[in-house]
Amino acid sequence: MPFVSIRILNGHSKQRKDEISARVTSAISEVAELPKEAIWVVFEEVTAEDWYVGAKSVSDIKKAAGTAKR
Repeated sequence: MPFVSIRILNGHSKQRKDEISARVTSAISEVAELPKEAIWVVFEEVTAEDWYVGAKSVSDIKKAAGTAKR
């Protein structure tokens, strides 16, 4: 059974995660020719302070972008 782990910034709605899960499940089901019930999807929410792009946290990147817009 396929197990899909998705890391995502915290704060996304249940509705958005439901949609992502449905699309991922459908794609794997179609390609692997498996029933959707055999596919597991898990979301791991990460804070912006703990997610880094390069050497900067997403929190710092967002702050800099907000400052640049002013």
